[in-house]
Amino acid sequence: MAGDDAFYSAAERRIEWLIAGIGAVATAAVAFVWGGRAASGLAAGAILSWVNYRWMKQGVDTLARLSTVQAGTQRAQVPASVYLKFLGRYALLIVAAYAILRAFRPPVASLLAGFFSVVAAVLVEMVGQLFRRSPPSDASS
Repeated sequence: MAGDDAFYSAAERRIEWLIAGIGAVATAAVAFVWGGRAASGLAAGAILSWVNYRWMKQGVDTLARLSTVQAGTQRAQVPASVYLKFLGRYALLIVAAYAILRAFRPPVASLLAGFFSVVAAVLVEMVGQLFRRSPPSDASS
């Protein structure tokens, strides 16, 4: 089971790096083709996408830890910070996207393209998994 945890933790770290890498490469390409305003929108979207992924991952990790620790209890106690991060990431995306669009006026499509850097990172990781060895299996299963 510990091998599975290490395997999936490594995949999560790779996804984080892929979000940043794909965002950077796409920003450079957009800057070359469409200019600075579109590139700034894409970069802002990629950064917000990365922050959103991190907060989601932290919230899920916290919930997983709490479910293991409180396995025998009747009613699990979830800290308010977990709820705040789950809901706060949506509020962050909405407020930040509005502020970026209002202040800097990049093309909306470039900001949305930046938001999809997390989707591209997950797809790259999935394809990479096809060419890696499978996660270690538990011999007792």
